[in-house]
Amino acid sequence: MSKRRGRGEGNIYQRSDGRWAARLSAGYERGRRARVWVYGLTRAECASKLATAIRAHQDGILAAPSRLTTGEYLTRWLDDCARPKLRPRTLVSYAQVVRLHITPHLGRVPLQKLTPQQVQAWLNKLQKDGLSSRSCQYARAILRSAFGQALRWGLVSRNVVTLVAAPRVERHEIQPLTPEQARTLLKAAKGHPLEALVTVALALGLRQGEALGLRWDAIDFERGTLNVRVALQRVGGEWLLVEPKSARSRRTIALPNVVVGALQAHRVRQLQDRLVAGRHWQDHGFVFTSSVGTPLEPSNATKRFRKLLVSAGVPSIRFHDLRHTAATFLLAQGVDPRTIMETLGHSQISLTLNTYSHVLPVLQREAARKMDGMLRG
Repeated sequence: MSKRRGRGEGNIYQRSDGRWAARLSAGYERGRRARVWVYGLTRAECASKLATAIRAHQDGILAAPSRLTTGEYLTRWLDDCARPKLRPRTLVSYAQVVRLHITPHLGRVPLQKLTPQQVQAWLNKLQKDGLSSRSCQYARAILRSAFGQALRWGLVSRNVVTLVAAPRVERHEIQPLTPEQARTLLKAAKGHPLEALVTVALALGLRQGEALGLRWDAIDFERGTLNVRVALQRVGGEWLLVEPKSARSRRTIALPNVVVGALQAHRVRQLQDRLVAGRHWQDHGFVFTSSVGTPLEPSNATKRFRKLLVSAGVPSIRFHDLRHTAATFLLAQGVDPRTIMETLGHSQISLTLNTYSHVLPVLQREAARKMDGMLRG
């Protein structure tokens, strides 16, 4: 292979197969110098990975790779990579999966020596022990992400998790309400404490955390718009306002009149609650609150929502199915998928189309009828 000098620490080489490789000293192991290797299809890619590895080494993250176990690496990865990027509740979930389902099985395996066969055996063991396919898929995704970072840092030569297929998961069947059932639900909710919350979720498709984190200053009644900027999460007994699920989840939505009316009526009721609570009222500016102004507890909202469904005589659905109902109604009315994607805050239009593919045949038949009418005159 031809040898070329790299910038800063390490050397960059072009191998005989055309790929590029770079090495970096990572301390000493058993009296001998330990080296970390990174690879790339181009010299620029290899140099970029080398620079990343150098920064990781300077920050104390990159250790002599042959000493590092998978469990030790995952602990560092959670603290140094996952914590700055993830929302608090997601980080708690990641840490729990690592602690309960990954480390007990793979934690002692040296990071560099983990094989696809071991990953497959681990997934099989989780399923045999009764963990659901969806939970196994989630655990694999976490391990894949961690090994992806290890690959970028040069700690491993390949991401072995990508070589093992994810467990097959049956998609949850979406159960949207029919238009008649939705109108029945709104009629039953008239004057109910959850009237505005149900109306907002049903008409705008907000996620529960986005709705519960909504503040009055995010609503412009004159322009008829609502800004989604944060979501409410409860982590370790503490309420936190966090960034929405994705960048596209930060959005401005036009309000239908039915939502404007429900929110205005809700504001009047909240002012009445505030007068009754007196000095006990805690003013945080939230739209949906308890009787003393604190954020509405999701579990309490869910329980009351289920009771409302029973009293309305409509099918039992999850609160999240109100979001699915909103999307289904928009598609059925011929609203273009990109507008629906922006309304729901999906990160990609493919997510919108794949999630609500059950509505597409109806739209296709309608499109065929319109085309037939146009061509036949």
